[in-house]
Amino acid sequence: MPQVTVRINGYAYTIGCERGEERHLLAMAQEVEKRVSRVRNLGFSGEAKVLVLAALLMADEISDVSAEKLPVETHNAIIAGEQATKDNAYLLEQISLLAERTETIADALERD
Repeated sequence: MPQVTVRINGYAYTIGCERGEERHLLAMAQEVEKRVSRVRNLGFSGEAKVLVLAALLMADEISDVSAEKLPVETHNAIIAGEQATKDNAYLLEQISLLAERTETIADALERD
């Protein structure tokens, strides 16, 4: 398993990766370092705090990208699907009640 040494927040970390993923790992480390630099430029210090804030920045960016990937039409379709599920449950309940009433009427007719 190949190992790559990355530098983040002034520290070197040796990390294992799959063969052929070395460049990708270095690129990811550069992205983390960009966020770390942003946090440090805002005046924050302390390794743990800087890394946590950088991670939160990245999580926020991921959240924004995820939200953008869901088109309005898809969101509306999800809402419509949820409503249809509720409507179907209600209709199923009504059909069950009608079936019970029908059986009660059929039983009464058979006794007469």
